[in-house]
Amino acid sequence: MERRLTRVLQIGKVAIGGNNPIAVQSMTNTKTEDAAATIAQIKTLERLGCEIIRCTVPTMEAAAALVKIKKEISIPLIADIHFDHKLALASIVAGVDGLRLNPGNIGSRDKVVEVIKAAQERNVPIRIGVNAGSLPKDLLAKYEHPTAEAMVEAAWRHIHILEDLHYTNIKVSLKCHDVPMTIAAYRLLAGQCDYPLHVGITEAGTVNSGIIKSAVGIGTLLAEGIGDTIRVSLTGDPANEVRVAYQILKSLGLREYGPTLISCPTCGRTSINLEKLALAVESYLEKIKIPLTVAVMGCVVNGPGEAREADIGIAGGKDEGLIFKKGEIIKKVPEGEILEELFKEIDKIVSERKMK
Repeated sequence: MERRLTRVLQIGKVAIGGNNPIAVQSMTNTKTEDAAATIAQIKTLERLGCEIIRCTVPTMEAAAALVKIKKEISIPLIADIHFDHKLALASIVAGVDGLRLNPGNIGSRDKVVEVIKAAQERNVPIRIGVNAGSLPKDLLAKYEHPTAEAMVEAAWRHIHILEDLHYTNIKVSLKCHDVPMTIAAYRLLAGQCDYPLHVGITEAGTVNSGIIKSAVGIGTLLAEGIGDTIRVSLTGDPANEVRVAYQILKSLGLREYGPTLISCPTCGRTSINLEKLALAVESYLEKIKIPLTVAVMGCVVNGPGEAREADIGIAGGKDEGLIFKKGEIIKKVPEGEILEELFKEIDKIVSERKMK
């Protein structure tokens, strides 16, 4: 994969673009006015590895709460602004590290100038966020319905407003629930500028369907070298967004994030309850933070060989199982003791690596 080379932006302590790691972003779903609840949720997301967080700012009370929120968290804070330039100004004063704001939607040129001046003074970058569901009416009339070309044209309208004010501290997103349209839009804009791109599939759905759409859409773009920050948009707990984002990055070899579980799909040779074993191992690995590859295989004949690159693994046979390391069998155990023995070996590897 050849990474698209973009200009570098600084969002708080996180550098994005260029050759910097692709950053994982999420968004709170608490009421921002409730600073305590919002802080608690952000801290949970921080522990999972979230690197940038966005909060909606629909009211002045929410903007005021940002002061306390900012003091209590350790990752960059983005204020999500729609229509009201005063909310953007209040958020900048509160100390946010970035804005999500479309300059064409916050009123007259004087209002835009006021926001840009404040953003420049504090080096606050702005993400232009185009959504297929809220394109300008004239573009919908021109293209007859939302298209990748319409999204990119809408993005350039906002970009030009900022460029005309000599402001280029910009990141751009082009989101749609339609995966092919989203991919096409990002490809088009990626060929036209070097601004960093924030990639995601908006309104992707629940954990069940949304993971699939996000993995296909975000994964395709990342595999083509497009994307500098990502957000997986899922209905429900944003903790799932962070976990899935890292799994997407990890699957492409772009970031390391905890253990990797390998398990075979089962076949007629399987003579052990492999699904039960795999689920138990997956649950056990949730507490481990270091990179570790664990295999759960259903065949004692081919299992160790097929997963020879795994750090540790099991291969199930009839009423028994093999424990293997890097493809080499180290012990045979009764079926009832497989998990206990595997967990002992996993703990041993973790302890050894922590001591290094």
